[in-house]
Order: sequence, then C-alpha cells, then structure tokens
Amino acid sequence: MSHPTAATRPVTVDPPVDVCIVGAGPSGAVTAKRLHEAGLRACVLERGDWPDRSNSRGGHDDFELRQDKDWQWNPNLRRSAADYPIDDADSDVAALMWNGVGGSAVVYASQWMRNAPSDFRVRSLDGVGDDWPMTYEDLVPFYEQVEADFGISGLDGDPAYPDARGYPMPPVPLGPGGRKVAEAMNGLGWHWWPGTNAIATRPYRHLSPSVQRGDCMWGSADNSKCTVDVTHWPDLVAAGVQLRTRARATRVMTDGDGAASGVEYIARDGALHAQPARAVILCANGVGTPRLLLMSASAEHPDGLANSSGLVGRRLMMHPASAVIGLFDEDLGTERGSWGQCLYSLEFYESDPSRGFIRGAKWGLQPTGGPQRVTGAYPWTMTSIWGEDFHRQLRRRLGRSMLWVSCGEDLPEESNRVELDPNATDDDGLPAARLVYRTSENSHRMLDWHNERMSEALRAAGATEIIIAPQIRESGWHLLGTAVMGTDARRSVVDPWGQAHDVRGLHIFDGSIWPTSSGMNPTATIAALALRCADHLAARMTKGARDE
Repeated sequence: MSHPTAATRPVTVDPPVDVCIVGAGPSGAVTAKRLHEAGLRACVLERGDWPDRSNSRGGHDDFELRQDKDWQWNPNLRRSAADYPIDDADSDVAALMWNGVGGSAVVYASQWMRNAPSDFRVRSLDGVGDDWPMTYEDLVPFYEQVEADFGISGLDGDPAYPDARGYPMPPVPLGPGGRKVAEAMNGLGWHWWPGTNAIATRPYRHLSPSVQRGDCMWGSADNSKCTVDVTHWPDLVAAGVQLRTRARATRVMTDGDGAASGVEYIARDGALHAQPARAVILCANGVGTPRLLLMSASAEHPDGLANSSGLVGRRLMMHPASAVIGLFDEDLGTERGSWGQCLYSLEFYESDPSRGFIRGAKWGLQPTGGPQRVTGAYPWTMTSIWGEDFHRQLRRRLGRSMLWVSCGEDLPEESNRVELDPNATDDDGLPAARLVYRTSENSHRMLDWHNERMSEALRAAGATEIIIAPQIRESGWHLLGTAVMGTDARRSVVDPWGQAHDVRGLHIFDGSIWPTSSGMNPTATIAALALRCADHLAARMTKGARDE
C-alpha cells in the first residue's frame, strides 16, 4: 500500500529532472557535482537547512558553554526542526548525525582516512564478512579526485597506503603533545603518521586556514573545515543545480513497470510534492536511507522497497569506540589545536589471531579542549573532578592531556539493524527510526586490547596518569552497511555500482552500501565510492538509457 500521505493530501507535481538525489551531505554533493558535469539535470532534496555559522562561537569566551547547545551531535538531544526521533533504547551505541546541507560532516572531527587495501578483502583474508566487489586500487583515482575537491590536508608517503599522494595541503601541526607521542612511537618502533584531515592549513578555494581554536566539531568559525556546504554547494547552486532545503522525503515513487520514477516529499511550507526523475539516488546515511526504503513499502513491495533480500536495514555497523587519555606534568597546549587528528597510527590495524580477535583498529591523537571540555563526562567518565580538589584537578588536565581515540572494525551482523519505530513519528507523522545494536564479543576484545596498547604509547611519551573510557556510547558517527552492495541479489540490496537489484532506476551511493566497515573514519571512502558510482551512472545516462 502507498504511504498514507499520498492518499490523504493533494500532491503538487514538480517539473521533471534527470536525477533526484535525497541528501545533501558528502555523498549527495559529490554525486550532484559529477552528474552536473555530465550535463544531467539534478534536483537534491535535503530535509534540513544550511548550517547557521553565526552560531559558531569558536572565537568567543562563551564557546564551550554553548557548543553542545548549538552544535549538538545527538539528534535526540538536539531536536531541531530537521530531525526525526531515533529510538536507541535497544542499542549499545547512540546514532550521531546532522540533518542539513553538509550532512553529518558539519559536526564530525574531520579525520580523513582512506580504507586500507585489506579492508576490501576481509572474507578472503579473515573468513568473516564479505569481500567488496572492488579493490583499493579501483578507488585510488576517485580518492585523489575527492581529496582535491574537498581540500584535504596531509602528508604523502605513508607506507600503509601504497598510492596515497597529492594531498592539496600540508598536514595540521603536531604540536608539543603530538611531537612527544611521535617520539615515543619511534622509540617503540610503532607506526605513526601526521594526520590527514578535512581541515585547511592554507587558503584553498572557499576555505581559510585553521587558526587552531579546537572548534572543528562545533561550527568551525574560521571557515577551515572542508565540509560540502563550503566546498561544493555554493558553486553547484550557482551553476544551476536545484537544492531544496527543508524538503522531507516521504517515499520513493515507482511507475507501472516497477521502476523508480521520483520522490515524494513535504516542502518547507508543508505542501506535499512529487519530484519526477529518470533516476533516484539515496544519500541519506545508514539510518535515513533504510528508513526511507522501509517507508516506501507498497503492495508490490510489502517489506519495503528494494528489500527482496530482507537486508534493508540489516548489518548496521557503527564502529564502537574507546578513548585513552594521558596526563602529563608539562603544558602541552592541548586546550587548543585542530580538533581532527594531529597524527594517527596503523601499527595494529591488520589482523593478528594471537590477540584473541579478528581485524584491528586505527588510532587518532587529539587535543582535549578547554575548561568545560576537560570537566565533562566524555571521555573522563571514570574519574570525578568535582569537590574540594576541583582546582588542582582542573590545572592537571587543562592543556596537559592528550587523547587517543580508537576506531575498530565493526563486523556485519544481521541482528544489528535499523527498523521503523511502530510507536513514534516525526512532526510530519512519518515513522521514526529504531536501532537494535549490540557490540560483539570481537569488538569488546578489540577495544580492551587497543586500550592497553594506547596506554602503553602514552606512558612511553611521559604520561604520569592514564584514564581509560572503555566504550563510548555517544560514538555512532559512522552509520554503515544497511543496504549492502554485492553481486548476488539474494544476499545484497544493490549491485557494485549502487543500482538496486529489485528496482530499476533506484540507486544508493552512501555508506549504507558498505559490505564491511573497515576500521577507518569513513568519509573519504564514502565520497570516493559515491564518485565512482556517479561516474558510472553519468556514462550510462548520457547514452540515453533511462535507468542506469
């Protein structure tokens, strides 16, 4: 049956376009850019609005007092007009996202990591998950292109990446704390490399160099963060790409032949619209994309659109994370700095069965922030600062602490899932999302083991006290796997180019299609994969095919 809004409200039919894209985050922007370059008419529907950078307080005294109010990561706490509820009572990890132009990258930590070559061959190497239907080498030219388009800062030559070269900007400074940890890693004989980040270190197109305020996750007042609301959308809108903000997609429409024919959406004035298109591309993240597919159920697709495999919403991966803090006796200046990663380590990234778990984790070294941040719960959960010892403890933490955060591979399990909430709706009456997610035993062992190694590295750097936050609930930045790609329609939702097996003209280009999660921050690969898929689709559509 069709979505109830279609039966109860009049629908305004918009002029047809070649492609309708749902979501204006990194994958949506990359896709729109490539299709526009191919001469195709694109319309992009974004349920949120442009970020209001005037609310960024990085250069003001009240920055830390207001950062979690104006730039809250958790939509259940933020509750903006663009958000929909997410029931995470049955999830070990809370989903974090930003609904608006720029997507969740507006509030991410800007850490930019390519997947490693082994990440595409997990089944072959370790007998778990699935191999990707492509290789690292297949994605290299697309990595290089998006790194130039976004304006990534980093240092070429990391031996962990055989073909990583040509970062358009030098890396962010290591700082005194980063140098101490780097020297310790050298002494241990462990891999480290200056951080790659979506943070500008010199003027680059629309970007300004970072002034090291540490506000990258809270509005980025200095215009240095390489998010697509800065790097892509101003030019695309000026070139004629249609970007409709506060446009809430309600369902993907299909025609009499069962092919995707457009998207129904609620406009900012509350009116119901239908946007006809030759092709529909979903770029709404690993929660929003399966939610829309499930909301698009019909008599022909009673379990949701493109769901003959039963895998829409299944295999949710969110990278459960842990953190380790080292406290030092000297001032390291870590109340400021780029809130990305000044360096990273892949020393323990590849599998080693002797550790008691499969796969591995990447580490990123970060500052710890100002007075409000170092007295907050994250990542200081296990130690109380309040009481008569407050001032001494504050002096001990402020500017004298460094933070390792691990990003460990999260293996796909069908029981971890996104589904429609039977009891809750958003303010348009559309079903909310519900998460069911349990951290695997493999992930628990991985987190514990890496916490010990990160502690060892900080002690070697001279830390006199170690604080471990074993697993962080507010860490679901990476929403992956819920519309998996593959070559077998019985075991996947889309093919290797993001085309739905079941529905001609329906495509998914976001992190939903990942077969495995890697242990890397995913935005680099989300963008590169979207560009690869968009390049393939553009070639087919410009030959006159309708779907494709």
